Amino acid sequence: MKVEVETYGEVDGKAVDLITLSNDNGMVVRVTNYGCIVTSIEVPDRDGALADVVLGYESLDKYLAGHPFFGAIAGRFANRIEDGRFSIDCRRYQLETNEPPTVQHLHGGSKGFDKYVWGYDLEETSDAVMIHLHRVSPDGESGYPGNLLVTHTIGLTESNALHYDFRAVSDKPTIVNLVNHSYYNLAGHDSGSVADHQLTLFADFYTPVAETMIPTGEVRAVAGTGLDFREPVRIGDRMEGIEGGGFDFNYILHGKQKHGDYRMAADLYDPSSGRFMKVMTTQPAIQFYNGFKLSNKPWFGRNGCKYEAFGGLCLETQGYPDAPNKPHFPSAVLRPGDVYQHRTIHQFGTR
Repeated sequence: MKVEVETYGEVDGKAVDLITLSNDNGMVVRVTNYGCIVTSIEVPDRDGALADVVLGYESLDKYLAGHPFFGAIAGRFANRIEDGRFSIDCRRYQLETNEPPTVQHLHGGSKGFDKYVWGYDLEETSDAVMIHLHRVSPDGESGYPGNLLVTHTIGLTESNALHYDFRAVSDKPTIVNLVNHSYYNLAGHDSGSVADHQLTLFADFYTPVAETMIPTGEVRAVAGTGLDFREPVRIGDRMEGIEGGGFDFNYILHGKQKHGDYRMAADLYDPSSGRFMKVMTTQPAIQFYNGFKLSNKPWFGRNGCKYEAFGGLCLETQGYPDAPNKPHFPSAVLRPGDVYQHRTIHQFGTR
């Protein structure tokens, strides 16, 4: 294992670093402490050739200019909250409604966790390197109650496993839902559409949404619908049955297949390169978004590559969207004395 740290820039007078993790198999992961952004993941294909399999930029300036959460942490509450409103113990809170098309609260607001410089510590063992990123989100930040102490650990092992761990405590009742928002293309970030990727989701049910992208509160079976990924299926085949080809759905993990303490969440495979990515998590759900909105703005990534619609997909392990307003959904409330703690593993390899 190897770790390197280099200066990446500065934000609000705070130093921003780029941390590079690499293992003996040739896998390389680059992370910046600005927004906990995973800027790059290089993985070998079946012939040993490396390609960068996440969408992103080569410079801090490009991230500062704006992006659709490429590789960043989303929080304090990832996904959407209806009208930006929620209540805890009969006290109502109003958050920003920062998603223009839906007028909902999205990913913590216009200045969420992805737009802060985080402190960090490095931990090295014989078979892993871990980056422990940390910050305190003060009471009232973006409208959320409570001083929230957050630690987000990103680590790489010799077995090509990428770990995303989240831990948080608060001094007031608050809500928390933290995710990594990387866009994956296992053929390479500059290879075009992910339509030929094969996807398996370990979920029998999903949560339907209204036109505002807020869950209706229903839980429906995927069986007999175009949202069924219980067996490996070419993503493009499913896109043909969806208006505009766009997927942005929350799937409920059934937990029938386990990996130790983790639920199997997803298995993504690119036949052209042989690369696969298995996702395992302690979270109850996963959001599958196939990047259909990437063409809404011109995004130019590394080496000037233009990222078009379907150029990368997200598999975000999470709590349910709008859980604070749906009492029958798993609770997103974190109370003083309790610990928010979730872990996800992305296992890379070839077939």
